[in-house]
Amino acid sequence: MNITLAQVRYKLGDFDFNYKSIADAVAKSQSNIVVLPMADLEALGGRDIILDEKIRIAQNNFFEKIAADFPEKHIFLGDIHLYGGQIDMSEFGLYEIDGQKIYVSDTFEEEVECDLYILAHNRYYAMNTYREFVESINTNKNLVYINAVAMADANIYDGASFVKNANNLIVYQAPQCVVDITEQHFSQAVELVDTIQEEEIFKVITFALKEYCENTGFKKVILGLSGGIDSALTAALAVNSIGAENVFGVLMPSMFSSEGSVTDAEALAANLGIQTVKEPITNLFEAFMSGRERKNDLAEENLQARLRALILMFYSNRENMLLLSTGNKSEAAMGFGTLYGDLSGGLNLICDLTKKNVYKLANYINRNGEVIPQNTIDKAPSAELHPGQKDSDRLPEYAILDDIIEMYLEQNISQEEIYEKYNKETVDEVIRKIHRFQFKRKQCCLGIRLTERSFAAGIELPVVQKFY
Repeated sequence: MNITLAQVRYKLGDFDFNYKSIADAVAKSQSNIVVLPMADLEALGGRDIILDEKIRIAQNNFFEKIAADFPEKHIFLGDIHLYGGQIDMSEFGLYEIDGQKIYVSDTFEEEVECDLYILAHNRYYAMNTYREFVESINTNKNLVYINAVAMADANIYDGASFVKNANNLIVYQAPQCVVDITEQHFSQAVELVDTIQEEEIFKVITFALKEYCENTGFKKVILGLSGGIDSALTAALAVNSIGAENVFGVLMPSMFSSEGSVTDAEALAANLGIQTVKEPITNLFEAFMSGRERKNDLAEENLQARLRALILMFYSNRENMLLLSTGNKSEAAMGFGTLYGDLSGGLNLICDLTKKNVYKLANYINRNGEVIPQNTIDKAPSAELHPGQKDSDRLPEYAILDDIIEMYLEQNISQEEIYEKYNKETVDEVIRKIHRFQFKRKQCCLGIRLTERSFAAGIELPVVQKFY
């Protein structure tokens, strides 16, 4: 049996784009059967937009056009079968084509008798889950798994489709986050390739930003450059996604900013080739505080963060640039950020990376030479909102904090088990903050999901509760 496996790119609600993606794949096909990802609104993350009658009519017209324009091919858009100008959306997905039985489903069922099993399911990326997913499918018939390349808000469909033969051996593995159209003969087995985790994350994030901009109309992005690791990583990712000419950095030093933070930010900008502007906030801060009692407290720290947000939003509005927020998962878990300050933004690329993974990705970006200044990587993290401040003044060391966060949130390990590894008081405080600071995360911008248990999607904690 020969088929064309077409891992294509879709955009939610852009029926012209999706039609072209499908038409190009069908035109390249040399076989009678073309297998493409699910293309309906629900499968692309449409949520309640599917209740809109106008878009549902547009979707029906889209399917009808494909069926009419390519009547000679058996086209599977996931579990929708198009042939002879007809559209078959029946739930029972067993077809006989050229004497071969083809079964289509969005789940795998071992007992189904068929010659080809089409497993169609737009699966979002989550680190450390791909191999387990592939190996969970134990097949005794030829099987293709087809996944879209698309953005569904926080969820990124990253492709990585694959093909197995009737001996449960991998015969093809499609790349991540790119269009891939191949003829499949279910013949020679290949080894399943595990890519470096940082490489996967890099591809997913850079794809997501490009996709977000293309779908929302933004051409440029803006972010504050503090000289710290989070903003440096975000800037580097943005440049790799949409180009240096489309990334704008704002340096906003205060009376507490170290000289190194400014020079590190300037070095980063030079390495990346991005345009920057310097907007010190000291005078704005002093003007506001004039005549007010100085307490060097949280209110004054938050004022600095909110003054920076005012400046960033001014440039964002004036130049129609997307503001990138730069907080990481460790900070989000601990409520370590200022509402309407550094938490402001339209999109966060690194919100699902713990601090240790931020450093890993930064080192990956520097693998062929310094992009992110080494001093930015080496120095102790600090918000620099008061003299000599370090993150470790208010948080556990990140190595400990990140491990507790991952054990509790991502691995679903009980507090009692975590006590066996870490101090009970520390564990209790971390878990308490995870729950108590949900109100902040509810007001944060859209972020990119990179784990199964992400604050961007996958974790739904109540804001109003009295247990923690």
